[in-house]
Amino acid sequence: MRLLNAMLDKFVQTGTIRIVDADNKRYEYKGAPGPEVTLRLTDKKLSRRLFLNPELRAGEAYVDGTLIFEEGSIRDLLMIFALNRSSLRNQPLQKSIRKVLKRVRSFHQRNSIANARANVAHHYDLSNDLYRLFLDEDMHYSCAYFNTDADTLEVAQQNKIRHIAAKLDLKPGQKVLDIGSGWGGMAMFMAQHCDVDVLGVTLSKEQQSLATQRTRERGLQDRVKFELTDYRDVEGQFDRIVSIGMFEHVGIDHHQEYFAKINSLLTPEGVALVHAIGRKGGPGTTGAWIRKYIFPGGYSPALSETCMAIEKAGLWVTDMEILRLHYADTLMAWEQRFQKNREKITDLLDERFCRMWEFYLIISELSFRHGKHMVFQIQLSKSVDALPVTRSYMSEAESRMLLNQK
Repeated sequence: MRLLNAMLDKFVQTGTIRIVDADNKRYEYKGAPGPEVTLRLTDKKLSRRLFLNPELRAGEAYVDGTLIFEEGSIRDLLMIFALNRSSLRNQPLQKSIRKVLKRVRSFHQRNSIANARANVAHHYDLSNDLYRLFLDEDMHYSCAYFNTDADTLEVAQQNKIRHIAAKLDLKPGQKVLDIGSGWGGMAMFMAQHCDVDVLGVTLSKEQQSLATQRTRERGLQDRVKFELTDYRDVEGQFDRIVSIGMFEHVGIDHHQEYFAKINSLLTPEGVALVHAIGRKGGPGTTGAWIRKYIFPGGYSPALSETCMAIEKAGLWVTDMEILRLHYADTLMAWEQRFQKNREKITDLLDERFCRMWEFYLIISELSFRHGKHMVFQIQLSKSVDALPVTRSYMSEAESRMLLNQK
């Protein structure tokens, strides 16, 4: 406990953490007014593990039940972590660990086609019933777009897909590729409201099956197809390409390959829109807990890394938008729905899973609200004159689609 005690004494600048260790000794770490928690550690080895890797071991201890809350909640603890992140990361040991992890990050992101399939199955093939219990009705599993504070999750997700469709400048009869098509909401929207034909590709068997079923139910099976295919295996030419929440799964060593593939699939006047999680500042690494339990092989890149890969692929960046707090609000809405349906999710999976995903949803929300994460939408083209030279076409298209939906 001596090492953890010294670290926490410097770490807590805002909020209060009280710890009761396995020998029933009590410690308090108090900073400026903020969230307060009292934790009981039931494993004598846990204090050393927390000192060496606090984020990973705290998450594991919460999931396994060796870290128990006597006062406060996991949200309070993670809020304290978010508010004091810089004081933890400035400590010499944590700096050294991050340097080592940056050197080996390629190893963590070895996303060959075989690895990519396994990584996708780990997260997305859990159960379609699970995702129905916390997503919006149309099952969009990416950052929503809140035009007003009053927008529901359903409204905000429809705002998002209209926003993206408008940026694609879709024309009737065009052929569109949706890379990482999820449960099909974006593809079906484009076919129904923009009169285009869409091929969606995913590595998730659960997503592909349900997306195909939903397409038949909406009578769009002649215009929308979903294939269980890696984007690297797609062939043909497409007028438009959209990729929502998939680039984060590509891996740092595959960034240039990804954009080069987009270039090769676009027609000469083609346009692509990539919507993905990124990070403020320079290159980094994926948090150990998220990498191990939630998104193996995943990484949210810095804009500098992304733009370098785009430049090497020979594409124009024709527009870019940064969404800052939209994902924090999306994740908060998901977590609220998750908690509302926690009993059903426990029956579907188990309590350990619920703790794991509770930790994931909250820590992710706080990384957008108090950390360095954001979402970028990058519009790309092969030709300098593939799109109008002002942005007015986007707002006009969005307004038309909104009217058509009413």
